[in-house]
Amino acid sequence: MMASMEHAVKDLVEAGWQTVRADGRVHADLLKAAYAEPRLRCLFPWTGMGELHFSRCTEWPWGWDIPYIEPAPGGAYRVAGPSRSQTVGPAATAREAVAMVVERLPPGADVVFVGRWDELLAREAGGSRPEAGQ
Repeated sequence: MMASMEHAVKDLVEAGWQTVRADGRVHADLLKAAYAEPRLRCLFPWTGMGELHFSRCTEWPWGWDIPYIEPAPGGAYRVAGPSRSQTVGPAATAREAVAMVVERLPPGADVVFVGRWDELLAREAGGSRPEAGQ
């Protein structure tokens, strides 16, 4: 049962990556670099305004506890967040931007919760860390 739930979560996350690739709002080199990083590939991706975001939950509204990457002039990137008022810094390449996000992953970013951000927060506030798919 647990293995099938983990497989279902992986399928949801992979579908998220396919959607992000298909929508064309994020540079292909950034998507390739982020997907190549296992610690980001296991998170649910979403886009906004050309930015690449990562979430520990699979449904909207997604979480805002992980830095995100946005395009900068000249083919560079800027890493910001987790909130819009926070800046991490510039990155010359997609790989550098990905590394900056990975360095700042919060605890628990290795498990994706099937559901909304508020549900994940409520579960964590109850003192339990979600298992994959819960």
